[in-house]
Amino acid sequence: MNLSRNFSLQELIKSDTAIRKGINNNPNSGQIEKLKALCENILQPVRDHFGRVKVTSGFRSEDLCLAIGSSRNSQHAKAEAADFECVGVDNAEVADWIKMNLETDQLILEFYTPGEPNSGWIHCSWIPEGRREQYMHAYKSEGKTKYKPIIGKAKDLV
Repeated sequence: MNLSRNFSLQELIKSDTAIRKGINNNPNSGQIEKLKALCENILQPVRDHFGRVKVTSGFRSEDLCLAIGSSRNSQHAKAEAADFECVGVDNAEVADWIKMNLETDQLILEFYTPGEPNSGWIHCSWIPEGRREQYMHAYKSEGKTKYKPIIGKAKDLV
């Protein structure tokens, strides 16, 4: 099933952990509609601009979220978020383009190291109303994940 011109449902639900642990990672019809909106409003425009988008994590059932140490309340479990990279493009450049050109709920440049264009990935969520428009950098400090707002452009992170 296609969610948009270049994204399939299979691409957004694939999980090696779910396969390995026998976890059902199939969304219901309402979640499929949310995944379509995520693809149409975020992933497809990114693909149209940058080329290939590699989705590393899309929909995660509540059971899958728990199995990987995430929260049942994750936007992945609500079918509102995806983690991805654009092959051959600096993740900060992609994040900055998204911030400047698309409406997002949450845009996080996760575990990106300035000067290392292939480091980290982008987490982006989309909801139809009440978007928080958060733009953050996630990083590890003293063994914990911390979040800091990005003011300006991600490519200027130090």
